[in-house]
Amino acid sequence: MSYVNAKEVFPEELLIEIRKYFNSGLIYIPLSEDEHKEWGSNTTTKSLLEERNREIKSKKLAGYKIEELMKEYHLSYDSVKRIVYRR
Repeated sequence: MSYVNAKEVFPEELLIEIRKYFNSGLIYIPLSEDEHKEWGSNTTTKSLLEERNREIKSKKLAGYKIEELMKEYHLSYDSVKRIVYRR
């Protein structure tokens, strides 16, 4: 995300109104609810993590110990446990 000068985007009348509430600094303007996207929807990260978690669960069912999964996936004990026992 990059910063944009408000003078380039908003009409002068609106800038005058905005300055009544916030005169100087950075303002974050969030997306509207209908524009908001679910985490991971723009990349493959979410699907990759889901696949990794399925692998971890299946290996645990196959007899791997949590300590072995920790080393293989570079995760903490609690992280592996949370993945394995999540429904």
